[in-house]
Amino acid sequence: MIDMLILAEKSSAAKHMAKAFGGMTGSVVGKTYKIVHAHGHLMEFKDPEKMVTTEADKQRYSSWTDMQTMPWNQDDFSWAKTYAKAYNAYTKKSKSTRADVTAIKAEAANAKAILMATDNDPSGEGDLLGWEIINAIKWHGPVYRIRFADETPKSLNQAIRQMVEITNQFKQGEYLKSDARSKWDFLSMQLTRISTYAARQAGYRVKVINQGRLKSVIVLKIWQQQQLIDNYVKTPYFETKFKDPAGHIFARELKTEAQKQAARFADEKSGQADVARYTKSPVTKLKRVHKTQAPGALLDLAKLGSLLAQQGFNPKEVLATYQKMYEAEIVSYPRTEDRKITQEQYNELLPVADRIAAVIGVNPQLLTHRTLRSKHRASSAAHGANRPGVKVPQSLAELAKYGPSAQAIYKTLAANYLAILGEDYEFDRITAELQLYPAFKTGFNVPVKLNYKAIFDDAEKGVPESQLANQTVGPEAAPFMYQGANPKPTRPSADWIGKFLEKHNIGTGATRLSVQAQLTSGKNAFINEKRGFYTLTQPGTIAAILVRETWIGSPQITKQLFDHMDAVGKLNEAPAVVVNSATKVIAHDLPLILRNSQELAQFVGQQSKARTTKKYKTKPKTQGQYRDGQTVEFNSTWGGHKFSAEEIRKLLQGDTISFNATSKYGKAYTATGALKQQTFKGKKFWGFKADFGK
Repeated sequence: MIDMLILAEKSSAAKHMAKAFGGMTGSVVGKTYKIVHAHGHLMEFKDPEKMVTTEADKQRYSSWTDMQTMPWNQDDFSWAKTYAKAYNAYTKKSKSTRADVTAIKAEAANAKAILMATDNDPSGEGDLLGWEIINAIKWHGPVYRIRFADETPKSLNQAIRQMVEITNQFKQGEYLKSDARSKWDFLSMQLTRISTYAARQAGYRVKVINQGRLKSVIVLKIWQQQQLIDNYVKTPYFETKFKDPAGHIFARELKTEAQKQAARFADEKSGQADVARYTKSPVTKLKRVHKTQAPGALLDLAKLGSLLAQQGFNPKEVLATYQKMYEAEIVSYPRTEDRKITQEQYNELLPVADRIAAVIGVNPQLLTHRTLRSKHRASSAAHGANRPGVKVPQSLAELAKYGPSAQAIYKTLAANYLAILGEDYEFDRITAELQLYPAFKTGFNVPVKLNYKAIFDDAEKGVPESQLANQTVGPEAAPFMYQGANPKPTRPSADWIGKFLEKHNIGTGATRLSVQAQLTSGKNAFINEKRGFYTLTQPGTIAAILVRETWIGSPQITKQLFDHMDAVGKLNEAPAVVVNSATKVIAHDLPLILRNSQELAQFVGQQSKARTTKKYKTKPKTQGQYRDGQTVEFNSTWGGHKFSAEEIRKLLQGDTISFNATSKYGKAYTATGALKQQTFKGKKFWGFKADFGK
């Protein structure tokens, strides 16, 4: 009997553990072991109607159309799980995971303990996945847990020396957090049923209108922004500004609406009259201050995804490719919530920094800042920020095997990371004001040394730099009439929605990108994505309109939900707080979704026409007695050929006949066959069956 059965999350992780520990079986830290693995989640909740006992409840919880059955009474559910359906991307078929669970159970029978070595996700997903399997095999022995930053031998060996016992799953915060989240998501399927029912009642032929704690926020925000764009009316204004001989603009700082109204005029004549009140003015208080700017934050997966979207890579492809690169140790763990790294993680990459630079074409002479800045340093970090892995490819071309976006992922991620090894960006901040009108000021930056910006330019976070060749300011500036307009609302994009979610602190970067991948993929996609810009599909528009003024579409309510989940993970709140909130959301949102459905036609357009069945011409039939004595009826024509009386006689006798036929493409050929009983869509019929194999 072995000391411990090591449970990995997937086959690639099991291979890495075998490499780190010395094989799929063996001895490590003084204990004998064997490694087994899952394929992601092997268990899932049963359908709601299969988690209740009475016939009345079974009928109630299977309904998609009876709004009186909602909100559900969660106390009715057993919360039982069943074997998941695992999808095979190669065979394009799904099969039950029963065999996988049975195999793990058989191996566990020869083990004294189970060591859970699933992924250490911020959401607790790895812990939930592991406990689902342990509960499914009815294990009652000791359970241990290891947590690792990545799947390198160093991380895994360090983790196994720090294993901890977690035999009581109900005292493990990570499991409780993920279990509560999974139950919340399960209960929230009511919102999907309500929305689908409401859309169909309004006359729209929709497949399913999925709603969820993050996807509803995203589609509603995109729709609201599109409404602002559609309703935008350009409103010109005229404002007095000054310009010096070099073209530098002097203007007032207008922060409030009152200040803007006082300084801006709706018509050109009034604007010209205002300009006439001013004269040329000498420039004064000219200052040139040397400043520096440290590199910006390290990328998270959502920001990386938005940058790559601008290059034409969609979120789903980026996620899939990044995962493959992680399993090959080319990049760090994807689903991290960290934006900083520890000193140890920094030291680990330092020896290979120049090699990484050579791969992506960065001058290694720029990498002179070999001390980790405090803004990038974390005292502790489970995985650290997204960054290159310790395994450095020989070239970018070598990465193509991982996916279309692999080279772009590595080049962007590596450049962003190497930027923290660059010196601070140096620039001069030049400011001045007008002697006669001190409220009119100018200010711009003049680059002195690019330093880290020559590696990775995060200019969007800085102050715009002067684009003028002549940096001389003054000696005087003349008034002129500037014509502007109210700004047009920003076009929805991956970067725009990412900043919105980050501002409201909703989800990790990986979660944000994962949800966007779901929304932009498949036949029922809610979002059309084109080089990073987003527009809603018709199902997406319907989903957004239905959740107006609801809690499921509110970023504030969603943020509160995430906060409660985190509190459960820290054992500061009971899981029931999270689960019970789902019922409150359903009760609040159900009448609003039904109300909003009445306005779908106003925003979506005409209701879809009812599906019409294509009508085919009825073919002439012939009837007779087959050779076994039964009376049969079949089409008297086939392939444009009408059977003769002699051919019908032979067919009824079971003979094979041949005749000239025409294909649906108009091609002539000889058809050979006999009368056979056949099946089409579950219905049996008699008819001529050609033998195309002869």
